[in-house]
Amino acid sequence: MTIESQSKLNRASLNWRISAYILMFAFALLTLFPLLWLFYSSLKPHAEIMRHPLGLPQHPSFANYVRAWTMGNLGTALMNSFIYTITATIATLFLALAAAFGISKLPSKSSGFFTGAFAVGLMLTVHAVIIPLFLVEVKVGIINRRIGVILPYIAFDLPMSVMIAISYIRGIPDALIESAEIDGAKYRAIFWQLIIPLSTPVIATMVILSFLSHWNEFLFVFVFTTKAVLKSLPVAITQFAGRYNTEFGLQYASLVIGIFPMIIFYIFFHTKLIEGFGEGALKE
Repeated sequence: MTIESQSKLNRASLNWRISAYILMFAFALLTLFPLLWLFYSSLKPHAEIMRHPLGLPQHPSFANYVRAWTMGNLGTALMNSFIYTITATIATLFLALAAAFGISKLPSKSSGFFTGAFAVGLMLTVHAVIIPLFLVEVKVGIINRRIGVILPYIAFDLPMSVMIAISYIRGIPDALIESAEIDGAKYRAIFWQLIIPLSTPVIATMVILSFLSHWNEFLFVFVFTTKAVLKSLPVAITQFAGRYNTEFGLQYASLVIGIFPMIIFYIFFHTKLIEGFGEGALKE
């Protein structure tokens, strides 16, 4: 390769690198600006938001947060969101791991059937079953109860979690399980002492995906609960948006309160999510 051709190659590589950085910067700006705008807009009174929707606050104040917290009963809603999310995430995690272990490693002719059943579950949408599910909950008597929200959370999150866990657990060598069986270990001991410790990467992936999904869920709580003490944060936030009047300052403040836990959660656990995918959580 001549010096001239090498120089052209270096210039082309530099141009591509600069273009890539410009695109990444533009994407980061488009991603972060709405969050920054939401935060500084929550520090403005309603009248100022209407006059200067994109401008910085002239006199920043946290009054909207105080009013939103008290008027919207956001403390109770925040607690409910944590209860729904944490309970459903933990239950989904262990049920998915147990089902994936049974399907992947325990000899059974029905393994294919159950795998197909969970795959079909991926195609079901909430909107397609919300009415019959509501009628079932009314019949069973779990409307306006937390269990009536948590059970659908688990049911709709389980198919994806099981498929992720199956893909990972299938990669665990059968020789390890056979060695444990030779040593006299029962399937329960193998699950708790072997499968779960080896599945740490996929567990992190499942926890993050389930947590974010349950935290943002709106429809189940909105339909299955009518009592204010059972509302989650996404549902409580909607009370600041009326048909004829919207308190933008209060709504923006409540939205910041709602997304703040997710941002903190993602900052601490995003590396685990990347590691989980890198370990083959979604690979056969």
